[in-house]
Amino acid sequence: MKHFNTVHFSYLQSRFKANLINSCSGYRSSNLLATCNEKGESNLAIFNSIVHIGSNPPMLGFVLRPLTVRRDTYDNFKATGYFTVNQVSKNNFKQAHQTAAKYDKGVSEFAKTGLSEEYLDDFKAPYVKESTIKIGCSYENEYEIKENGCILIIGKIEHLYLPEEIIHKDGWVQLDKADTVTSIGLDGYALPKILDRLSYAKPDQETRSVLDGL
Repeated sequence: MKHFNTVHFSYLQSRFKANLINSCSGYRSSNLLATCNEKGESNLAIFNSIVHIGSNPPMLGFVLRPLTVRRDTYDNFKATGYFTVNQVSKNNFKQAHQTAAKYDKGVSEFAKTGLSEEYLDDFKAPYVKESTIKIGCSYENEYEIKENGCILIIGKIEHLYLPEEIIHKDGWVQLDKADTVTSIGLDGYALPKILDRLSYAKPDQETRSVLDGL
């Protein structure tokens, strides 16, 4: 087994270290964040740091890198107060990846990648029409991560759109039926397959499968 420690980290080539640390913690979500500025100009960017924050009230979070360079996504939702989260699937992951390219300010990644803007229920930020699962959020708060200058953004979930046929009776969403893609590091993509869904863990009780049909 290969072993790295803090001494190794100090002299590893920067790109090797970035790939290593970005991918060793496991699979992550893969989502497109869509925003628009006050002029109505849209922006689209791929993020793999989106996490569940809470269900009551419904909230999610994601990490933004330091604001030492231009961050159109940040500027837009700070100006308008809204953004959308759109899950990447096997049908659009290559287009989603391309949104990471550094286009000039004012150039929409929607237009450059062929993905389509979709406005639903008078929400002030666009959704990605091609995404199966779409979440409309309002900006709630932000917290600086002092150790590296990144920012944790908190969003309140105001709208959720997803196919009814992937929602189980108890509300659990079976993502593999939506062909949702996960990411490995910054440039790897995988299509997960459900192994099982297990019963609530209790002391001295046998774990059993609860994966039933939809």
